[in-house]
Amino acid sequence: MTDSPELALYTSELQRLLRRLSEAVDGLDEAALNWRPPAPDTNSAYVIATHTMGNLEAWVLGIACGWPIERDRPAEFVSSGADSAPLVAKAHDLAQRFEEALRSLPPSALDETREPNQAHWGIGRTAPVTVRQALMHAIEHAATHVGHLDVTLDLARNAELSKA
Repeated sequence: MTDSPELALYTSELQRLLRRLSEAVDGLDEAALNWRPPAPDTNSAYVIATHTMGNLEAWVLGIACGWPIERDRPAEFVSSGADSAPLVAKAHDLAQRFEEALRSLPPSALDETREPNQAHWGIGRTAPVTVRQALMHAIEHAATHVGHLDVTLDLARNAELSKA
């Protein structure tokens, strides 16, 4: 891991969030992964996990670290899957890539400004951000969506129990 306590903290928190995401979806069947709450504009656990990892990859590797990352944000919101294996594998892969990328980032880079491209940024108008801001945004966004994932899975379990 990096010699920078700040970069080590970001790495640790990103890995913790990816572990939580992975543990939440691991072993779920197709019905649970793709179930959506009965309200307009809601997302399934599969969509939430896919979007969370797409955003993390774009903001950590693409914006903060400058790696060439492709992102199709609209596809994240129509994703579905038969099982959790691809999500768990992606979370594990990202955790390793984040460690590698942040280990190679010099601590002085945290104050450097990046000009994000629109695909990495997501919705809204892009604006320059420092590497530190990009990493903090990625952590905040992921933490919010991991919470959404937990609530969605609780609702799915309750919906299943109410059928019984």
